[in-house]
Formats: sequence, structure tokens, C-alpha cells
Amino acid sequence: MELYSYFRSSAAYRVRIALGLKGLDHTILPVHLLRDGGEQLSARYLEINPEGLVPALSDDGRILTQSLAIIEYLDETHGPASLLPQSPIGRARVRALALQIACDIHPVNNLRVLRYLSRELKADQAQRDAWYHHWILTGFQSVEQQLARSPDTGLYCHGDQPGLADCCLVPQVFNARRYDIDLTPFPTIERIVAQCDTLAAFQAAHPSRQPDAE
Repeated sequence: MELYSYFRSSAAYRVRIALGLKGLDHTILPVHLLRDGGEQLSARYLEINPEGLVPALSDDGRILTQSLAIIEYLDETHGPASLLPQSPIGRARVRALALQIACDIHPVNNLRVLRYLSRELKADQAQRDAWYHHWILTGFQSVEQQLARSPDTGLYCHGDQPGLADCCLVPQVFNARRYDIDLTPFPTIERIVAQCDTLAAFQAAHPSRQPDAE
């Protein structure tokens, strides 16, 4: 397996965690999102992923895109399903948490949106930061309440085994800390992330441990 990745990409970070949790050997192929106008927009990379986004996973030459689809593919094709609960209601809960982060919080704060704010709407750094903080805090308020109130929350987002929702939560918290967002109003989120940080799969996937880390 080959994973096209950028060390600070939240979506690539999710997949790196999942690969680690599944114990799957893989090679990281860095795609620098800033160098030369963004290597993800090069003709060579667009042949691999026409979206011009990371991650992309090559499994025996077959290209998969979109982090959540990749993670579920890995879970379904390699070993017993372990990143999603066995019960339909449990799977629905975990997918909802993952989608909240991956579809409601992350997209409005990713690189191409921030660039549009700066280049097209002429937002300055303070305005960009205010935008980023607003959407992180709005999203985390909901995630925190759902985690804190549910009896299904355990050591991790769902029960006492890490899964799909944790793969999404940890990178989003990493981003929040990069932007100096105060996470003390979200004690359940902080507790779960601290637990995840004790596991080798999460440690190995951390941006600072990547071959293209800067």
C-alpha cells in the first residue's frame, strides 16, 4: 500500500491512524500542499486524484480517495471489522460523530477555504483566525455534548476500543491546538484524545513523525 499524504493534512492523518490500528504496512508518498503552488495541483498528481486533494491510497494499483471511504475499505478488507461497532445503532453513532468532524468542522477550515478567504475575499490573518476558531468551537460544542451525555462513550468515542470516530477526532484536536484554541470547555474530548495519545498507532501517525514533517 502507498498513501499519498501531507504531514499536516487532517484527512491524511485520519488514514495514517487507521492504517496503524489495522497493523497494515504502507509507504508514505509525500505531496506538499504548499510547495510550488501545491503539488496536489500538479498534472502528475491530478492523474492520481482528480480532486487535487490528499489522501489517496494505492492498494495494489487501485486508487481510493476520501479519508472516510478509505478507512472503511481498510476495515472491511483487512482482518475482522474493528473500527466500527458490530451493532447497526453503534455503527450509526460512530459514523455520525466521524461525519460531524470530517464534513461539518474540517471542510470549512481546510487549506483551500483559508486561501479563498485570503486571496478572493481579502481577509487578513486575524479574520482568518477568527473564522477558524468560530467553526472549531461551534463544532466541538456539539461533539462534546454528544460524547459527554452518551452511555456508549467509554475510554474512546465509542466504548473501550479506538475506532473511526477517534481517527477523526484526534487530527481535529491537533488542528485546534495549532491555532491556540482553548480546549478546557471540552473535557470529554480532551480525555479521549489523551487516551488515544498513549497508543502506538496514534503516536506513529502524528504529523511530527512523518517523513515530510517540517
